[in-house]
Amino acid sequence: MSENTTTGAGAGTLPPSGGLDGFFKISQRGSTVSREIRGGVVTFLTMGYIIVLNPIILLSGTDVNGDQLAGGDFAAVAAATALVAGVVTILMGLVANFPLALAAGLGLNAFVTFSIASQMTWADAMGLVVIEGVIILILVLTGFREAVFRAVPSPLRIAIPVGIGLFLTLIAFVDAGFVRRTGVGPVPVELGIGGQLQGWPVGVFCLGLALIFSLYVLRVKGAILISIVVMTVVAILVETIADIGPTVAGDQFNPLGWNLNVPAWPPDVFETPDLQLLGEFNLLGSWENAGIVISALFVFTLLLSDFFDTLGTMTAIGAEAGLLDEEGMPENTQRILIVDSLAAVAGGAGSVSSNTSYIESASGVADGARTGLASVVTGVLFLLAMFISPVVAIVPNEAAVPALVLVGFLMMQQVKGIDWDDLEVAIPAFLTIVLMPFTYSISAGIGAGFLAYTVLKTVRGKAAEVHPLMWLVSALFIVYFAINPLTDWLTG
Repeated sequence: MSENTTTGAGAGTLPPSGGLDGFFKISQRGSTVSREIRGGVVTFLTMGYIIVLNPIILLSGTDVNGDQLAGGDFAAVAAATALVAGVVTILMGLVANFPLALAAGLGLNAFVTFSIASQMTWADAMGLVVIEGVIILILVLTGFREAVFRAVPSPLRIAIPVGIGLFLTLIAFVDAGFVRRTGVGPVPVELGIGGQLQGWPVGVFCLGLALIFSLYVLRVKGAILISIVVMTVVAILVETIADIGPTVAGDQFNPLGWNLNVPAWPPDVFETPDLQLLGEFNLLGSWENAGIVISALFVFTLLLSDFFDTLGTMTAIGAEAGLLDEEGMPENTQRILIVDSLAAVAGGAGSVSSNTSYIESASGVADGARTGLASVVTGVLFLLAMFISPVVAIVPNEAAVPALVLVGFLMMQQVKGIDWDDLEVAIPAFLTIVLMPFTYSISAGIGAGFLAYTVLKTVRGKAAEVHPLMWLVSALFIVYFAINPLTDWLTG
C-alpha cells in the first residue's frame, strides 16, 4: 500500500497533511475526526462489558491455595482490567494506526481461572501469561508465526473458540442458578432447584437473557453494555424491595440469594483506582510448583488461542475497514502483532489475564472508524472507567452473565467452518468442543482434540500429514493426562 493512498471507504490519493489528520492519515483513509471519535465511542460501548465480566470470571475460581484473585476485591480487578485495556488500546492507535481495541480476552481469562490458577498461585498463573506474551512477541519478530499457524489444522483452530463458548455458556447458567448440581443420584445437573426455577435472582437472569438477545437481533450498538446496566438497575430495585441477600453469608446458606455481588448503590460513585494487582506475577513459580510439563502445556494453550485469534481478528477488521493490501494483510501488520503481543505481557503483569484484540472493534469500524484515532478514543474511555470502579462492583452475576451466553452464541457460529464429513478432523473437533464444558476444563478439550487428530491420521496411514509440532504437543498432552500415575510410578 502506498503512503498516500488507501483502500478504505472514500479513499483517494490525497496530499499529506499535518497535525492530527496527518499523523493518523485520517483524510487519506477517507474519514474525518468526528467519525473517528464516534467510532471509538461505539467500540467502547460494544466491548466495555469486559470491565464487568473479566472480574466476574477471574473471581469465579480460586488458586491452588483456595484464594481468590486480589482477595476477592471486585473493584480492584475491574480497575486493573480497565487500566491495561486502556493503555494497550491507546498503544495500538499510536503505534499501528489501526482501529483495533484490546482488552482481557474472553476464553483466555476462563482458561487462566479454571485450568491454570487451580494448579498454582495467582501470581504463578499470571507469570505464565507474561511468558506467553514474550513468546508470541519473539514469534512475531522472527517470522515464525507462519510455521505455528500451519502446525494446527484449521478445524481444530475453529473448534477451540467454539468449545470455549460452550464452556462460558455453562458457567453463565451455573453462576446464575439456572442450572444447578443435583448432589444426588446419577444426574449431575438439573434446571434450577428440583427441576424448577426459583428465586428473584434467577428471574433477573432470565429477563436479562431476553433483553440482551432482543437488543442484539435489533442490532442496537452497545447491546451487551446496555443490558448489563439495565439489569443491574432492575436487580437493585429487586434487592431494595425483597431484601434477598447473598447466597452465602457466614455460616448461612440461602439458595435463593445473589450468587456473587448483592446489588446495592455504593456510598461513593467515584474512587481512586485500587491498583494493587499491578506487578503481582511470578515468572518461575509455576515451573517449580506445577512442573515443567504442565506449565509448558498451559503456555502453549494460551499462545495457541491468543495467536490465532489475533490473526483472524485483525484481517477481519482490516477487511471491513477496507485497509487490506493486495496480499490480504493490513498495513502495519508487524506493528499490529507487536502491540498485541505486548498486550498479552501487560495483561499478565497487571494480573488481569492475557489482553488480546477484540472483534467488537468491528462495530466502531462499521460506524466509520478507519484509523488509530478511534483506538485512542476507546483507550481513553477505558482509563476514565477506572475511576468509577465502585459502580462496577454493584453488578450481580445474574445481571452480567447473560452476556456470556451471547458470547457463547457468537463463538458457536464458527462451527460452520468445520467440514463434518471429513472424519479425520471432524471427530477431533467434536471432542475438543464437547469436552471443554463436560469436563469443566479447556485444556482437556484441546488435549483430547490434538490426540484424536494425531491418532486418526496415523491409523489411516497419513502420519506424514501431521505437523512435527503436533506430534510434540500430542506427546506432551499424553504426559499431561497421565501425570498422576506417571508421578506415582516415578516416585514409587
